[in-house]
Amino acid sequence: MRIFLAFLGISLLCLALAASGQNAGSPSDKTWTAPPDAAAKQNPNAGKADAVTAGQKIFLRSCAECHGEDGTGLQEGVSNLQSPDVQKQSDGALFWKVTTGNVKKGMPGFGKLEENDRWNVVSYLRALKPAGSPSGENQPTSPKAQ
Repeated sequence: MRIFLAFLGISLLCLALAASGQNAGSPSDKTWTAPPDAAAKQNPNAGKADAVTAGQKIFLRSCAECHGEDGTGLQEGVSNLQSPDVQKQSDGALFWKVTTGNVKKGMPGFGKLEENDRWNVVSYLRALKPAGSPSGENQPTSPKAQ
């Protein structure tokens, strides 16, 4: 009976931890915020279609394994990049998060990518729209990752 209760307790703990993740139905990590100077940075590639295309290729190669091709998150605890909590962040904040990562939540930092490539990823993140949203029809199509 003790083994059963221990197993039940561990199972409930795992469920509680999974439910506290950041995927589509869960809140984002409110403690993971960019410093003000980083959040204030402007995306030099904003509004450039070629930056979105280049960012999409990098995203599919480096990010889609966890976030999915559409950015909604494939696993519990992975941020839904289409969510309002993510989309309302500044380009500088997203750039900082891509660069530094969040090891506590399992997000690796991609500071080894060229700076321009990281800005391109941010440009692509801005192009992510939920299906059926007013701008969702213009969402980039998924080219094959190279």
